Amino acid sequence: MGQKKLIRFAAIKTFANVLEYPENMQGKWNTFFKNNNPIVLELACGRGEYTVGLSRMFADKNFIGVDIKGNRIFIGAKKCLDEQLHNAAFLRTQIEKLADYFSEDEVSEIWLTFPDPQLRTSRAKKRLTHPRFLRLYQKVLSTKGCIHLKTDSPDLYTFTKRVIDMYGLTLLEDCDDVNAKSNKEELKIITHYQSLDIAKSNKIFYLKFQLPEVIADMDEQLQEILKREEPNNETDQEERFSNEDDLIVFTAEYLLERGYCCGNGCRNCPYEYKNVPEPKRSKLLAIQQASK
Repeated sequence: MGQKKLIRFAAIKTFANVLEYPENMQGKWNTFFKNNNPIVLELACGRGEYTVGLSRMFADKNFIGVDIKGNRIFIGAKKCLDEQLHNAAFLRTQIEKLADYFSEDEVSEIWLTFPDPQLRTSRAKKRLTHPRFLRLYQKVLSTKGCIHLKTDSPDLYTFTKRVIDMYGLTLLEDCDDVNAKSNKEELKIITHYQSLDIAKSNKIFYLKFQLPEVIADMDEQLQEILKREEPNNETDQEERFSNEDDLIVFTAEYLLERGYCCGNGCRNCPYEYKNVPEPKRSKLLAIQQASK
């Protein structure tokens, strides 16, 4: 682990607005904030840009950024301390454990801002708008609570709309081009991942929806639908994937057709790893050059 991360991990242990795997917090967040204002979560908050930005805009609400990465939480938490934003806090834990930290009906809203779209069908259950996660949110979200999704991934946007329709969720707002069609101030907050523009879609998508009382168990049917939409012949599969050193990797041809660097460091990246952060980018370029 890098020295910078170690310093940040040590620092957040001293931050009054950061809780790491706390015990016995269910139903006690209003005591923590010393008010009875609604509680809003930003899940997979990363650097916490939305937790910080929303807490500036809405003093009558309490905001909690949730993420497992302590070195990222550090950035948002420090901003809140510096600006004395007392209605913002950060919780370091896994999203799957939300019910361990919040009681039933304790949360009024959930924000999902630029979550990993998990593009491969085999990883669909890891998408934060998959019914598997919606059932987790349902355990802590109030009856009229809502979920916000903001993403630059047309695939995640389309997938989420399918889930909303298939599972009978209530769609409250749907915007397929935030920059062109929305004047909502909260949608103007820019996150680190938004600035990277990894999807290269030239659009920001937004959905706001509510959950039904019961989320039906149709996950197997959903997965079958997704599988049917995948390339279903060997030629198509070969165009997308190749087997190298017993690993399945994207081919350069497929990546070129996709049209952008995803920032994940794909072995055959044809874009000189444009969106991969340093120092990883330089290392990958050196490896790629040596293999030519």
